[in-house]
Amino acid sequence: MATTYLYRDATSATSVTAATISCWVKKVKTGVEQHVWFSGYTADYGQYSFRINFNTDDTLRCMNDDAGVNFKLETNRKFRDTNGWYHICLALDTSESAADRGKLYINGVRETSFSTDTNMSGDQFFTGKSGYRQVIGRHEGGADAYFDGLMGQYYYIDGTAYQASTFGETDADTGEWKIKTSPTVTMGTNGFLVLKNGNTITDQSSNSNDLTLGGGAVLDMKDCPSDVYATMNSLDNYEQGSTFTICNTKLEWNTNNKNNFATFAMNKGKFYWELKYANITGGANAMVGMSLADTRQGDDYPGHDATAWSYYASSGNKYNSGGSSYGDSWTTNDIIGVAFDADTRTLWFSKNGVWQNSATISEIAAGTTTNAAWTGMGSAGDWFIPCCSGYDGNKIEFNFGNGYFSTTPISDEGTNASGVGKFEYDVPNNFTALSTKGLNI
Repeated sequence: MATTYLYRDATSATSVTAATISCWVKKVKTGVEQHVWFSGYTADYGQYSFRINFNTDDTLRCMNDDAGVNFKLETNRKFRDTNGWYHICLALDTSESAADRGKLYINGVRETSFSTDTNMSGDQFFTGKSGYRQVIGRHEGGADAYFDGLMGQYYYIDGTAYQASTFGETDADTGEWKIKTSPTVTMGTNGFLVLKNGNTITDQSSNSNDLTLGGGAVLDMKDCPSDVYATMNSLDNYEQGSTFTICNTKLEWNTNNKNNFATFAMNKGKFYWELKYANITGGANAMVGMSLADTRQGDDYPGHDATAWSYYASSGNKYNSGGSSYGDSWTTNDIIGVAFDADTRTLWFSKNGVWQNSATISEIAAGTTTNAAWTGMGSAGDWFIPCCSGYDGNKIEFNFGNGYFSTTPISDEGTNASGVGKFEYDVPNNFTALSTKGLNI
């Protein structure tokens, strides 16, 4: 989250020669400096510090500053995926040969290509010293540079350098780097494990080295390394110039009638998601629906031609190459549910739990298409993607299953037989959240 950070002031002097930082991060912004880790001497954050951060060019930097940089790795690789999770593992050990004193792994693979590669020349890393503040999520020296996104299973290990394989492994079937939820490690005196099992900031190791919330909020979102949820796509925003916040689940339009898209597309399966109209500055002109993924158009509202199908807030009409009567209008704080059956290419909408056009949740679950907004959309085998448009000033909050609208949790969780995702209203049986687990049901 954009203003959230955690901290702990180390009170015991322990190892300054070996440490491991391992964490999973979902980075939802590009082109800005963002800190994953910062440790610094409280009397002088500027000179005696250690940090891991994404730079403004989306490279990753690890640096130890002992009143003059004596260790620095800066990748050539740029990290611009705003939907997937990265596993970052940095193993530090001054007893190793110069080139191995700092080993950086991303998703299990050791980074070897650096624009700056300064071997550790000093005798200490500023990671766990007494009198040093350990910070997750921002730079403590005045620049802030908050991390904007999600974090999970965050280890600081004091006194031992572990490789990435301690914390993750390659899936034999998919080749995916996946999380180990209970690795065997020795934590050391100042070590801690946070942001696990409900995103708690209470130390999950036996050390009781709890962290303090310095600002913002820690949300218990369902999105995690083992189940990635759809968001709105901040990288597909050239025509629209929309503003994305709250981990790309809140969207504000800065132009009129522009169409933004989600990060996941589908060509089979049954899915459900929700949105809330948070602000109608500029008029109640939002439109929500589905678009053909390959021919999506960001320069107009969805449904102005044959490539998208939408439900219009102002009138309640439905649109596909023009409008026709469909359901109720919707406005501020109304919650719209979207059910899409990609197998039959059928689309339904609900308003505050009431399915429109006299549809019922039982008939949707049964695959009865009589009262759907559309059926037989596009052609067999087409890929479809969720979409939404708004007017200048409109704000919409999306719940693809995380259980939140912006930073507000759902008020009364509906039923969901799939067990994937948390929603305000009941999910039709056989439908599920748009997430990596949902896509594989």
